[in-house]
Order: sequence, then structure tokens, then C-alpha cells
Amino acid sequence: MRKSTIPFLPISLFVLVLVSCGSNPVKDLTPAAIENLAYKAPYFSDPKTDYVYKTNISVYGNEMSGIFVAKRINENTHRVVFTTEFGNKLLDFEISENDFKIHSIVEELDRKMLINTLVEDFRLLLRENYQIAQQFDSGDSKVLQAKDGNDFNYLFVSKTDGKLTQIRHTTKRKEKISLTFQSENNIFAEHITIQHYNIQLKIAFNYFKNQ
Repeated sequence: MRKSTIPFLPISLFVLVLVSCGSNPVKDLTPAAIENLAYKAPYFSDPKTDYVYKTNISVYGNEMSGIFVAKRINENTHRVVFTTEFGNKLLDFEISENDFKIHSIVEELDRKMLINTLVEDFRLLLRENYQIAQQFDSGDSKVLQAKDGNDFNYLFVSKTDGKLTQIRHTTKRKEKISLTFQSENNIFAEHITIQHYNIQLKIAFNYFKNQ
């Protein structure tokens, strides 16, 4: 495979360095009665839509930009492609709840720990179905807890308009990853941020409008 000219060294290095996790995101929340045992996340669910975002990845103070495209190809699977802004493909994955397939990836990104991190991020981003185990109150939001293996996902849903505004992925004690959504209609998120707390990694997605 042809070697990319993009400086990926900082991204390769980030998998070797860990920092402390965030605090418990629900320690101050008030338990509430469960309204529904299932929740469907509204974003990335339409198989007729190509979800295209300008994307910026920040790793330990180093920046890389590109274009992220996600498309739902069947009930359980999304196809994810990340390219440079000039159209050179960096990675091409198929991701489902329990599996993933690599169609292509540039040599500089082909690191097991990095791939596992990206797959975890993309799964959280693209997941639609949640089984709710507990519910909490957070003032202006209801917070839905769903198990994720040995970890948990906490979904923050606005009481005012029903929009999904945040997902926090945690262990029993610490927050690992947060996803923040800005959406005008609760169907398509115009701005998304993925923030890690155990590594210095942040990914920002901004809806790409063809002019």
C-alpha cells in the first residue's frame, strides 16, 4: 500500500500514553422511574442518507483534518469512510454492534490499539438501540442508563424538546468518553464532539454542506 504523506506519528504515539479518567457523571443525579425500557437514538439511522462531516482530530495537541462519511447499509451495520480533504482514503470500515470489518486502512493508522479506539468511538456514535436499565433526573434532562458490556452508557435527553444531547460512556466509577450533539430537529446532528478522558483525544464533526 502506498505510504501517505500525512504526519500520523502523533496519532500512532497516542495509544501509548494514558491519563486519568473523568469523574463519575451520575453521582449527583436523582433516580427516577423508568418511562420506557427501550430507546432509539435518532442520528445516523436513515439508510437513504449519506452522513458527511468535516472532521478534526486533536491528539496531544496535534491536529488532523479530513472528511468523515457514514452510511447505514443494513439494519445492523454502517459503512464508515475517512478521507483527507483532497479525497485520499485513510480508512474504510464496516461496523455493527458486535463486529467490524476493515476494507482498507493506511499503514500509519494500522495499529491495533488505535483501531480498537476508533471502533469503540464509531460504535458509540452510530448505535441506535438501547435497553434502558435505570433512569435519572438532571434538571433539564432525563438521563437513561444502558449497559454496554461491563460499562455503561448514559443518554441525556432534553425534557423540553426530546433531543438527544449527550452520551457518556463510563465504567462503574469513571467517565471514559463523552459524545455531545447539537441538532436543530433531533433527526440530524449538525455538530458532534467526541471527547476522551483516558487519552488526550478529541474528535469534532461539523456537517459538510456541498456549496
